[in-house]
Amino acid sequence: MASSNDVQRLFLQAVLSRRIVSYKLACAIWKKCAEATVEVAIPRDDDRAAWDGFITKINESLNALNLEFRHLTDEISGRETYALVNRKGDEIAQMATDYTPAEIVYFKAIVEQIMLAPHESFSVSSLAALRELSYLKSTMTKTQGETVLGSFVAKGWLVKSDRGRYSLSTRTRLELLPYIKSTYPDEMIECTICMEILTRGIACYTRNCKARLHTHCYNNYRRLHQNCPACGQNWTAEANAKKLVQVGEGAVKDGQDDGRRRVRRKSTAEGSDDEDAEGDPDSSQQTQSQTQPSQSQKKGKGKTKANRRTRKTIVEDDEDEEEEETNENAMDVDEDDNPPPRTQSRRKTKN
Repeated sequence: MASSNDVQRLFLQAVLSRRIVSYKLACAIWKKCAEATVEVAIPRDDDRAAWDGFITKINESLNALNLEFRHLTDEISGRETYALVNRKGDEIAQMATDYTPAEIVYFKAIVEQIMLAPHESFSVSSLAALRELSYLKSTMTKTQGETVLGSFVAKGWLVKSDRGRYSLSTRTRLELLPYIKSTYPDEMIECTICMEILTRGIACYTRNCKARLHTHCYNNYRRLHQNCPACGQNWTAEANAKKLVQVGEGAVKDGQDDGRRRVRRKSTAEGSDDEDAEGDPDSSQQTQSQTQPSQSQKKGKGKTKANRRTRKTIVEDDEDEEEEETNENAMDVDEDDNPPPRTQSRRKTKN
């Protein structure tokens, strides 16, 4: 006899074969699974409450496996999407992937450069992405790196634009959301309206205003409201609307990030805040060569001080010796109060 558990099992099997699905497609799959099990009532297309209850039951079943059927809004299309994600990103979870450990490290390096991109551009050029191979000292060649990047795009982990820039895909934002939150808490921004992670959208032009909106959230918000949801700035005037700042790929110009590399912030004990490293890998060697003369100068100064101290010690020793000789002469004079004159001693010697 068919039951609701059979519907859930069929539904998850269909989702696994598609990786990521839209809300409409997920509802259609749910309806087909219900039709396959005659004993279960077929859901209506517009019954959102029934859909939310169905997803809650699925996640309760997946909880013991550290899996979740999670939803997120696509930043480009604005459509609600779903995917089955692993909530525990440990080493065991990394084994269940088609990529090698070196390729996973390369992917994380690209994600880091995307999250640390300047001006909230959240994207990296193809040249900068390939340059990460030299910083990682990977055995992959640039040709192999291009192939791996193409695989990241083909499997939905990265998005490549017409400008040749890589950014985070919806699948990456869904599955790696806990990793991004924990690793880049200061760089990750959320939409002021939907409170979801934001890597593409618009920002308020008012200085120090924290309002960031997805493009679709902004369009929906402007239908009912005229002011910024954070600072209250009037967005109605056409001139003001043109002042809105781009977030994402539109915030950076071509070639603007090809010569710079960002480094993730570490603790104050380990180093300073975000540091910009030059694109040339030999820059660190130049820095070391610049510090060497200063160290030699310090050593030279130390030797000079030591020589001065030695000379001072020698002079003091000489003075002490002179004082000792003077004291000895004085003692001789005390023993003989009437020393013979020199002329008499010479005469006695002659006789």
